[in-house]
Amino acid sequence: MSGLDSSRPLTARGAATRARIVEAAADLIYGHGVERTSLDDVMAAAGVSKSQLYHYFADKDALVLEVITLQTERAMGAQQPHLGALDSLPALRSWRDAIVRLNKVARIRGCPLGSLASELANDSEEARKRLAASFGMWSDSIERGLAAMRARGTLAPSADPHELAVAVLGAVQGGLLLAKTTRTNRPLELALDMAIDHVARHMTSPPEHPQQRPPPRSRKDR
Repeated sequence: MSGLDSSRPLTARGAATRARIVEAAADLIYGHGVERTSLDDVMAAAGVSKSQLYHYFADKDALVLEVITLQTERAMGAQQPHLGALDSLPALRSWRDAIVRLNKVARIRGCPLGSLASELANDSEEARKRLAASFGMWSDSIERGLAAMRARGTLAPSADPHELAVAVLGAVQGGLLLAKTTRTNRPLELALDMAIDHVARHMTSPPEHPQQRPPPRSRKDR
């Protein structure tokens, strides 16, 4: 919970200061973890005093909850426009390629939400619930695309968009974790390819017009 009375709106300057604190904390935690990031580290990185930090946040736990919210926004935003249009196999494959590229740009450091979950899910019920909601938003976006495919008749009526979406997101998270551990994107590529192949097996026949199929993917982004 924030140290501020939530009924009082922030000034533009106050909102900017609060955002700067959360952004600094998110970057530090992504790089070093929750336990190894102190409030003193955050204050130094954000250029704020202790009184300023505690004006906006009651304690470190409150700040970490806002970091979860920010990292959720970042993760969802970075996947656009692909994540908002997963209504065909070519769209799923384009999204797959975008995730691989994003992980490469991030120097294969893994998913910021996954990293937070591994640290917090067993220790903080409030953090666990917020992370569950974050992953739920992600899964819901995938599910909406699959549901659109089923509504058009390209995905079999027997297919369950919700369960397929959970399986696909599980492949993303598992692939990102293995990629982080091995320092190569190959596990992520394999996990996503297998997940999309699983979706393809639920497509009606023919799943799509041959001309819509993307060209073979190169190994450049691995």
